[in-house]
This record gives sequence, structure tokens and C-alpha cells, in this order.
Amino acid sequence: QVQLVESGGGLVRTGGSLRLSCAASGRTFSGYTAGWFRTTPGKEREFVAAISWSDYITYYADSVKGRFTISRDNAKNTVSLQMNSLKPEDTAVYYCAQSRTPVVARPREGYDYAYWGQGTQVTVSS
Repeated sequence: QVQLVESGGGLVRTGGSLRLSCAASGRTFSGYTAGWFRTTPGKEREFVAAISWSDYITYYADSVKGRFTISRDNAKNTVSLQMNSLKPEDTAVYYCAQSRTPVVARPREGYDYAYWGQGTQVTVSS
């Protein structure tokens, strides 16, 4: 079974930084697109960032572009999300996800991801 486990969440002040990490077991990230999504109470899951396996192509939501950076370390089988200049609106539970197929037509949509982590809480205070 594929298992994704996020870590690195916590409480940070506005303008601060956090680095989230996602470790995979059962199936590596190699050959698949990895993504980060987030949810807040009463809102649908929102795309944050994604990175392809082949060319390390990255995708970002407009709301985080320029502040967040997604990366992958194939040797450690991990995917990270560096979050800088955090804002209160970034407060959410962040989920790591792995695509269902090597070729992803819509990397910004949750439908293209088959496996999800349990989530890690990020809280940004004013």
C-alpha cells in the first residue's frame, strides 16, 4: 500500500516560514507527479503546488506563487514545500498527494491524484 506522511506543520507568525515534508512508502515519487493541497473548514480542497517527475516542472496556485517553493529529493523519496512570507490566509491543513498515473493532464486538480497523506496543520497568526 502507498502511504504518504506529512510533517513540518506548526504555528508561525505572519511573514515567517515553514518547510513541509512528505515521505512516501509503498511506492516512490519517482515516475509520478507530486502535489500539495490545503483545506480550511467550510472550504473545498485547494491546489497549492505540484512538481512533475520527469522534468521537475513546477506548478503553483496564484495565491502562493513567489512565496512557496516545491521540490523533490528522489534519493530520500521525499517532496517538500518551502513556505515563506506566510499570511494568515495560508492557515490550513496541508496535504501531500501522488498522481494516479505517470502522465498528468491536470496537475492542479485533485482528481489526478490517487494517494493522499493525512495532512499537517499550518497556522499563521497575525
